[in-house]
Amino acid sequence: MKKTVISVVVPVYNEEAVIHESYSRLKGVMEGLDEPYEVIFVNDGSRDATPVIIRDICKSDPTVRLIDFARNFGHQTAITAGMDYASGDAVVVIDADLQDPPEVIPEMIATWREGFDVVYGQRAQRKGETLFKRFTSAAFYRILQKLTDVEIPVDTGDFRLIDRKVCDALKRVKERNRYVRGIISWLGFRQTGVEFVREKRFAGETKYPLKKMLRFAFDAITSFSYKPLKVATYIGSTVSLGGFAYLLVVLYLKLFTTATVTGWASMMAVTLFFNGVVLMMLGIIGEYIGRIYDEAKGRPLYVVREEVNFARAETPAKAVVIPEKDEEHYPLAA
Repeated sequence: MKKTVISVVVPVYNEEAVIHESYSRLKGVMEGLDEPYEVIFVNDGSRDATPVIIRDICKSDPTVRLIDFARNFGHQTAITAGMDYASGDAVVVIDADLQDPPEVIPEMIATWREGFDVVYGQRAQRKGETLFKRFTSAAFYRILQKLTDVEIPVDTGDFRLIDRKVCDALKRVKERNRYVRGIISWLGFRQTGVEFVREKRFAGETKYPLKKMLRFAFDAITSFSYKPLKVATYIGSTVSLGGFAYLLVVLYLKLFTTATVTGWASMMAVTLFFNGVVLMMLGIIGEYIGRIYDEAKGRPLYVVREEVNFARAETPAKAVVIPEKDEEHYPLAA
């Protein structure tokens, strides 16, 4: 068997409406390269027919593989699992929704062959997104760049190609609250971008509503920066100095003047404001402590219910694989 040259990792979650089209376009692009390849779909605990569809594709196409998680472990973990299992000299990560067009992959591969270790897709234009989404996305990348010491390219997602040595280095990173594109930037190596136009979602609904986007943004910031803790220190120091200065004013008025200190309502408002600031700072500290707790538990990063079309001798270090699937307890039908 020829050695796999290109591995394509596709994390999926409730994507039954787009899987066939995504597979068809990926197949057309990869066949046109005339290189040995594999397409690895990572089912992140889908509740629809997504894994059933992919299993059917695997039966007719041996280049397609399926990693089926035991539950939903998250998009970044699904990407990590795909990279853990990938065997190619280069690994491409692309979402199934076709917003990142598979037709850009040949350009990424050509750039990789020029000697670059990481080739990331950089969004020159974003179709079908609201003004609010474009604004918040642009703001997030620029704020993150200011907060971190790692050079993380702006206007990029997880759509990228990484060389085998980068993939192997990534496997050594064990942290649980993962921001994969940031980790890849942190690893270093020779990196460059390929511009493309981000399309509208082909079908289905976004898997990143506002709540998840905020969580993702906070994970990214806390994974690569402790400056929020510094901000807590600065604000706490400023509030303390302000409170001490106000105390001196009150004492002066009481001891050396006949003025009466009034304003119970305003004092309460100031007290509540400062208490709110303190609680916010404690919340930030709590987020960091929570991440320490997650790392200390030492649980596997993901649990695999089923592998399809794989022939491997060992399980990736970050995974737990349930052995010998029993059809009675794990039916193929959704």
